[in-house]
Amino acid sequence: MKREFDVLVIGAGIVGTACTLELAKTGLTVAVLEGDTVGSGATAAGMGHIVVMDDSPAQLALTRYSQLLWDELVQSDPRPHEYHPCGTLWLAADAEEMAGVELKQELYLSHGIPCQPIGREELYRMEPNVRPGLEGGFLVPGDSVVYPPSSAAYLLSKAKNFDTTFIRGQVTELVPGGVRLADGATLKAENVVVAGGWNSKKLLPELPMRAKKGHLVITDRYPDFVKHQLVEMAYIKNAHASEGDSVAFNVQPRPTGQVLIGSSRQYDREDASIDFAILGVMLRQAFGYMPGLAELSTIRVWTGIRPATPDGLPLIGPYPAQAGVWLATGHEGLGITTALGTARLLAAQLTGQPAEIATEPYLPARFSEELAHV
Repeated sequence: MKREFDVLVIGAGIVGTACTLELAKTGLTVAVLEGDTVGSGATAAGMGHIVVMDDSPAQLALTRYSQLLWDELVQSDPRPHEYHPCGTLWLAADAEEMAGVELKQELYLSHGIPCQPIGREELYRMEPNVRPGLEGGFLVPGDSVVYPPSSAAYLLSKAKNFDTTFIRGQVTELVPGGVRLADGATLKAENVVVAGGWNSKKLLPELPMRAKKGHLVITDRYPDFVKHQLVEMAYIKNAHASEGDSVAFNVQPRPTGQVLIGSSRQYDREDASIDFAILGVMLRQAFGYMPGLAELSTIRVWTGIRPATPDGLPLIGPYPAQAGVWLATGHEGLGITTALGTARLLAAQLTGQPAEIATEPYLPARFSEELAHV
């Protein structure tokens, strides 16, 4: 087996495989290392939405940039990704939330994002299974859904058209000029990209990330029960609470006719077990918006761990505490959405090329003070 490369990418999830492809396209020799299956971890556990989010200007910039890259990727053939252009319909429960639609529309239109407010009558024509009494909604038709493990496998297959090697092995340590594997083998590279999601903390415990455990539920097949990804207008406030457990209504149609139900967040929980208490709260929130969900048959419940940074933005770029180490992690619940944008920004920095959007908001160096004692 070859032991020396230009770049080693740790993690073959959606972010790692996207970085592998972008780096390989520049002519670098790349090896991607994965201790589990391709597209495992948070990639397999996530909802798979490609969605514009506006919790901050930097989040909006990266999610929109990445969404456009996804649009390019699936244009030639959407099938490998199980791509579903369902759009997102944000639900306004009352007049106050409906007033927020105007601000959201103004912001999105200023960034060239197609969108439109939806009145009460139109809402019930579009989604007849939402509960009576909602005020209206906000439609973002360009949002979509993919099946993340399939997308990760696709990205890796494209990377193999270049000088790319896939190595199944667990990285246990970063060493000068490379990594050490669980079997004792050492691989060398001038650059190492840590793209292992929450597992990145095992290699770099000092990373400014906290675990955010989440639950998801998927039903049997009920075609047309829900047609758009549905999200409550209070989602950002509920989903991004800085402490404690929280839930938010988020329901997604799958191309199979199944319904995916979320979402929950629990800080500093790293176990994979089902927490039936928070699951019950999450489902009651969902039933409050779509009462008919309670009549559907569930076939699976699972959990995943999101890596969350203090400011809600990923870590993309050189790691200031260790030369030759690069980060592409800390995406919290937006790793699927922002994978392609992350890969472009990382590859531009690593090869010294200009990036298409500003990289500064995502640089790990913004936490230099916290890392100063490493």
